[in-house]
Amino acid sequence: MTQRPTVAIHTLGCKLNQAESEKLARELSLAGYGFAPGKAADIHVINTCTVTHIADRKSRHMVRMLRRQNRQAFIIVTGCYAESAAQDLVDCGADWVIGNKDKIALPDMIASKIKGSLKGGHGRDNLSGTERVRSFIKIQDGCNNFCSYCIVPYVRSQVFSLDANEVINEIRERAAAGYSEVVLTGTEIGAYDDSSLKLNGLIQRILKETDIKRLHLSSLQPQSISPQLLSLWKDSRLLRHFHLALQSGSDSVLKRMRRNYDTAQYKKIVDKILGIMPDASVTTDIIVGFPGESDAEFLESYNFCKNAGFAAMHVFVYSARPGTLAATMPGKVGENLKKERSLQMLELAAHNADKFAGRFIGQTRNVLWENEIGRGSGVYAGLTDNYIRTYATSEKDLTNKIIKARLLDQAKDMKNLKLRASTRGNHGELYSEVPK
Repeated sequence: MTQRPTVAIHTLGCKLNQAESEKLARELSLAGYGFAPGKAADIHVINTCTVTHIADRKSRHMVRMLRRQNRQAFIIVTGCYAESAAQDLVDCGADWVIGNKDKIALPDMIASKIKGSLKGGHGRDNLSGTERVRSFIKIQDGCNNFCSYCIVPYVRSQVFSLDANEVINEIRERAAAGYSEVVLTGTEIGAYDDSSLKLNGLIQRILKETDIKRLHLSSLQPQSISPQLLSLWKDSRLLRHFHLALQSGSDSVLKRMRRNYDTAQYKKIVDKILGIMPDASVTTDIIVGFPGESDAEFLESYNFCKNAGFAAMHVFVYSARPGTLAATMPGKVGENLKKERSLQMLELAAHNADKFAGRFIGQTRNVLWENEIGRGSGVYAGLTDNYIRTYATSEKDLTNKIIKARLLDQAKDMKNLKLRASTRGNHGELYSEVPK
């Protein structure tokens, strides 16, 4: 029997892309394809992002690199950059460029058009060897908010929600396969609507009809937070982490961005969350250097983030996206000034992350342990129920176990040299101990 070609899937960008790549990998695995590491695969699928010009550059670089490493490989590029700049990717060496609308059909397209024309590789099925800890599940796609800086509504224009029964069945399958955590993701999951079943109702069904151990929501718009939604966190399986994109702490910049809230409304929402769950982590996205951003507006944004005390901040330098309203706005901020403001925000983000994590030193919290950092090191990484990354040493295998850990110290300051050599020691991360 002729061996089927091997596949490698490369994912750039958001959790939604991760969910789509994960689903594609499962479907290809069920169809009998093997998975080969790195450049060794016969077929490479690159799931791209186009949220910034840096994301575009990474996508082009990956296509060129894979083509250079394996001239015989068949390279398929999909995702958001494929939707917006197909010819650029062809010029870089892609064989197929498949937009978001046709991404779902990739398994059938590979099966019907490639067939046995490629020489079968000898890679192993990576799905069978992965640690079944966390799975990303897409529940919604598309956006029509048209924030002035954002390209997403142009490359994910079809707005739809997945059937609730399909979502429930996927989560049941993940739980049966041994996964401990599921992350619900989409372009705007707060807009979920399946025949009038909203996000609240979907979460209620998941908690009632599945036995998944941990349920995590990806990014939410501030307007999506309601008393009805927050009431669901009485169930301890819902992780106490809220990622609420702010984008700017200046009201005038928010208005130019066409965000549907101001800083007072945003603060009210955060206060509501923390009033119910004081131990919850609230994380955010911030853009610096938006067109027209003055020194005073940047300072407003900086001070708002400082006072909010976010557990983590993803800081982005504004990148003009062709076709968006902001790309035509006057008052472009110089590259050097954007870099300076980015560094200031990143420094604040590190300070806030350490301050937040430091509040929990001495506490004992449930941790889902993910994997051993370096084979044989005895060092494990995990995430607490409020999404603080922590590390611990253990003679026992902690992988995919939810075990209470006592949080001891900031990972960046830890004295344990063995642990330090095995971890990044990033800001906001803690060293902990588990029962022997």
